[in-house]
Amino acid sequence: MSNALPKEQQSPYQRWELASFGDERPSARANAPSSAELAQQVTSTREQARISGHADGHAQGLAEGRAAGLNEGRLQAAQELVRLRHIAETFGSEVAQANDVIADDMLDLALDLAKAMLKTALSVRPELVLPIVGEAIRYLPSLQQPALLFLHPDDAALVKDHMHDELDKAGWRVAEDIHMERGGCRVETASNQIDASASTRWQRLAAALGKDLDWLQP
Repeated sequence: MSNALPKEQQSPYQRWELASFGDERPSARANAPSSAELAQQVTSTREQARISGHADGHAQGLAEGRAAGLNEGRLQAAQELVRLRHIAETFGSEVAQANDVIADDMLDLALDLAKAMLKTALSVRPELVLPIVGEAIRYLPSLQQPALLFLHPDDAALVKDHMHDELDKAGWRVAEDIHMERGGCRVETASNQIDASASTRWQRLAAALGKDLDWLQP
């Protein structure tokens, strides 16, 4: 008695298994895939693998490109920050130097204006020499008096008119010096000399401010 099941009772797996082991029956050969179908399946499998690999490679490339772009961006930002800091430091140094130059120029301008105003004032108000003479008298110790006071001829006449009694009481004598600029004076004693000329006082003032300016400069 045969143990083979009728075709109608065989499952698809059983039919395939039987056909795969050299089943030469016409029904088995009819169900077997043709060469063209096998080739198409292989081609389809390869194409799917290619597409899948391309997609994976594309995704990986995007991730790597994004990471490289981020790193490059960070590097460029760091370089730009260094450059900006350098610009800020340079700008701060230039501003400080400019402030020093401006301050120095402003001091020169102020001294020039003061000198011009002083010269003009001495010409317009010659009596300004009187406080200068009084200061010279008070500065000189009494033990070194009497003293000789040299003045511009015009200032000498003015001092004699306004300070005659004070000078005579202290034993001072007024002498004219045509080389003395108006507004200045020179005091001489047996052991000392005080230069209170306008040019000397001006140079002392300029030196105190760190300047070397000549009174005769325009």
